[in-house]
Amino acid sequence: MHDIRLIRDDPAAFDAGLAKRGLEPQAQSLLALDENRRALTTKLQEMQSRRNDASKQIGQAMGQGDTEKADALKAEVAEIKQTMPQVEEEERALGAELEAALAVIPNLPADDVPQGEDEADNVEISSWGDKPSFDFEPKEHADFAPALGMDFETGANISGARFTFLRGDVARLHRALGQFMIDRQTRDFGYVECNPPVLVKDDAMYGTDKLPKFAEDSFRTTDERWLIPTSEVSLTASVMGELLEESALPMRMTALTLCFRSEAGSAGKDTRGFIRQHQFEKCELVSVVKPEDSEAEHERMTEAAEVILEALELPYRKMLLCTGDMGFGARKTYDLEVWLPGQGAYREISPCSNTGAFQAHRMKTRYRVAGEKKKTEHVHTLNGSGLAVGRALVAVLENYQNADGSVTVPEALKPYMGGVEKLEPIA
Repeated sequence: MHDIRLIRDDPAAFDAGLAKRGLEPQAQSLLALDENRRALTTKLQEMQSRRNDASKQIGQAMGQGDTEKADALKAEVAEIKQTMPQVEEEERALGAELEAALAVIPNLPADDVPQGEDEADNVEISSWGDKPSFDFEPKEHADFAPALGMDFETGANISGARFTFLRGDVARLHRALGQFMIDRQTRDFGYVECNPPVLVKDDAMYGTDKLPKFAEDSFRTTDERWLIPTSEVSLTASVMGELLEESALPMRMTALTLCFRSEAGSAGKDTRGFIRQHQFEKCELVSVVKPEDSEAEHERMTEAAEVILEALELPYRKMLLCTGDMGFGARKTYDLEVWLPGQGAYREISPCSNTGAFQAHRMKTRYRVAGEKKKTEHVHTLNGSGLAVGRALVAVLENYQNADGSVTVPEALKPYMGGVEKLEPIA
């Protein structure tokens, strides 16, 4: 969420940032709400002050035997007490209106984010690896993985579209990928492994900018909890409302969890195969840092995701997202896109985003500046995938496929496969 004080300080810069996102100016309307709310706050303070002063004067008047003055002061205090609740409600309503308006405005892009309308305007930063060559026509995973145990039909029968039942070695390969990822992130990059709840309250979803804008993209339970769309929500919300010590930063957390998305905003996309599921697993990366460290942390986090792809020897490219393709809460995002030979295309496997103080404002999370007892600042938060397990499984299946329908297990995963070096079609 945006800090209204910063908008007051430089409304032109705020509107310029929105313009890069393709949005109309909003500073004027926000500041009008803010001015009216602050006027009511001032009025309330004046009423409270006058009520307190008048109450003191009543005692003085009574002590002096001036009942007429005392009665007039009592009447004034009574009127103030009668009027104050209405003013308080007006102030509360305007504050809620201002917060609601701020809550649906996306983060402003960083200065080096390219302006553009959609993914066609994203900028390739680098690429890695040689695309595999085959002496046969490579297939999409949806066409050969069912014979390996990727059962789309049973998943659909049990749960509906976009659910998959994995069996045998393909299920083991899926598990191996997740284990490999979290082992590397904790061992090589110092992320602390966590096992957070996958059911969260409204505050956690709101604080991590998933509410109110993306309510339709998530699943809600009958007791009004939310199934996490990503463990970014649980991990980042673990510091919600906290005043952290500077010495505790940076905080780096990772979790391998189930994630759930209704995909309401993705109707008709990737309906075949394992690319876009309602239930999936992801190795999430979250960092909580000081503002001056967030840009370097963004590069570090992206590298942590790249290392996984390189260890699996999967060709990929690193894209800097333009303003029109960047997520709601991000100020800058790198997308890692893995090569899928069956599709003949690169597909997203790891978005890594710096949200700046955007989530920290919503969560009310600050840190105490070392050596300055009274000075506090909002932290910066970052999140990324290290990686999405299901999409990594698809990439391994397609890049390591053989002409006979088998799939060779990547070297990096063999220690996790219990001696299985090749996935064979199930008879």
